[in-house]
Amino acid sequence: MDKLLLLTHPTTGAIAILATLWTFVEALNASGRNHARMWWASLIGATMMAATAIGGGYWYVVYYAVDKAAILEGPWPIAHTLVMEAKEHIFFVTLVLSLLLPIIIRKEDLSMNRGARWLALTVAALVVLSAFAIEGAGAFIAMAARISS
Repeated sequence: MDKLLLLTHPTTGAIAILATLWTFVEALNASGRNHARMWWASLIGATMMAATAIGGGYWYVVYYAVDKAAILEGPWPIAHTLVMEAKEHIFFVTLVLSLLLPIIIRKEDLSMNRGARWLALTVAALVVLSAFAIEGAGAFIAMAARISS
């Protein structure tokens, strides 16, 4: 079960990144014809980001204590003391932005409102970039756990 959860957590994060990137591309070409598609893409991204938060939070509470102890005793303690601590806090910004994106798209006509389109593009870009950074941080932490065990 723990290995499946460990696989599910970054996978839902990757799906969230792809859906948000899809939203970004749709927003670049916003029109009445793609509004529903853009909203669904943003909703998929937000849902997958929420699933990532739930899976990652569960993993952290139930399973991470053993890895944390090994990492802190191993050659890369910075993987927990800096990278994991930063990841824990930065993720909430990414989650909130991800949840905000479908609201922006649902409430505004991005094809007519240039400011709303720029807002949606900026939020989507921030979600994608920060989520990629968080995925990389997770890989660094996983490597530290592996070499410490």
